[in-house]
Amino acid sequence: MTHKTMLGVSLAVVYTASVVAANVITAHLGLVPIGFGLSVTAGTFAAGFTLLARNLGQDVIGRPRIIALMLLGIGISWWLATPALAVASAAAFAISETTDMAIYTPLRKHGWSVAALCAAAVSGIVDTVVFLRVAGFPLTWGTVTGQVLVKFGVSAVAVVGAGVIRHAVLLQPLRAKGNPVDA
Repeated sequence: MTHKTMLGVSLAVVYTASVVAANVITAHLGLVPIGFGLSVTAGTFAAGFTLLARNLGQDVIGRPRIIALMLLGIGISWWLATPALAVASAAAFAISETTDMAIYTPLRKHGWSVAALCAAAVSGIVDTVVFLRVAGFPLTWGTVTGQVLVKFGVSAVAVVGAGVIRHAVLLQPLRAKGNPVDA
């Protein structure tokens, strides 16, 4: 199995699991306070990984597979969490996924980290507003700000970690074989 195949399988698992985890955790714990008058749905921390995993996945396994994995995660969420959260998740992912790809793909030429962070920032806002509204959670300054800050924070930390992994696992073996790759 090649490094790229192993990375693709790993991303598929992380992406799907983070979609399901975000919904299952939210179904069980609902809104939780995070301090400073802010609150988040409990699954928001997992959702931050979802935003990043879909960008890495787009590069490694392609958009069609990421969309298929999103649908798989939503289907599993319907069964393990609640149908209402699965519907809210589907609406939020459909809109934020489109937003994310519209930002990530053209910015990709400026570097992976820049594209991933910009896409996470904007799609995190879209995802938050749509999810909270459709799921029936309060759409307040405290919930929107809390969710956006946590999603972006988790994404930023994950970008650093993923950048290291991406360089070591995907790019180094390609460079060693003489293939040109961007940073």
